[in-house]
Amino acid sequence: MRVVMATAEVDDDVLGANPTAFRLESEVAKIMDKEAGLFVPSGTMSNLISVLVHCNIRGKEVILGDNSHIHIYENGGISTIRRVHPRPMKNNEDGTMDINLIEAAIRDPIGELVYPTTRLICLENSHANSGGRCLSVEYTDRVGDLAKKHGLKPHIDGDRIFNASIALGVIVHKLVQAANSILVCLSKGLGASVGSVIVGSKSFITKARRLRKTFGKHKLN
Repeated sequence: MRVVMATAEVDDDVLGANPTAFRLESEVAKIMDKEAGLFVPSGTMSNLISVLVHCNIRGKEVILGDNSHIHIYENGGISTIRRVHPRPMKNNEDGTMDINLIEAAIRDPIGELVYPTTRLICLENSHANSGGRCLSVEYTDRVGDLAKKHGLKPHIDGDRIFNASIALGVIVHKLVQAANSILVCLSKGLGASVGSVIVGSKSFITKARRLRKTFGKHKLN
């Protein structure tokens, strides 16, 4: 790994001129069966950027697990920086949230004068605070169908998504096919020294790239 890092071809990644970063982003996007990818220094920043792209106006709401990494361990960034309103739902022992409770938590547009507007549902796979339990394809697809029914977007915190893929014996892109955005961590099961990749549509990644610059990520050269 050190030899590859030392001999890698590099340039200004902010301007899109770093061929090594582009190959990494493209490969991860291909593996996840998404259109594009973006290298980000950390998983926490990746989740923050993803939530903020989806919830692009202050006061929007995200449904997420009460024991999820985003809710517990990421310094309240979604609220601190964008004033996104978290709607925590109970995480079951297997890391899931009850589908019926998720649907019940989605705000009725009729009440938009007084309620936050639900925009996003966040899942975590595997689920760290549930002992690394893995969410099945069937479950994530059901959440995806629910999100589509209500005009919402699903985001998957896939910090250990490759671990979940191996544990479940499922091709990794099947685990994220219902999601509009996914964080893939490179320093967990893959053993890289640092970094994560966000994947999603080309338009999503274009917006994410601008936020990455806002948060201070500079060059990979």
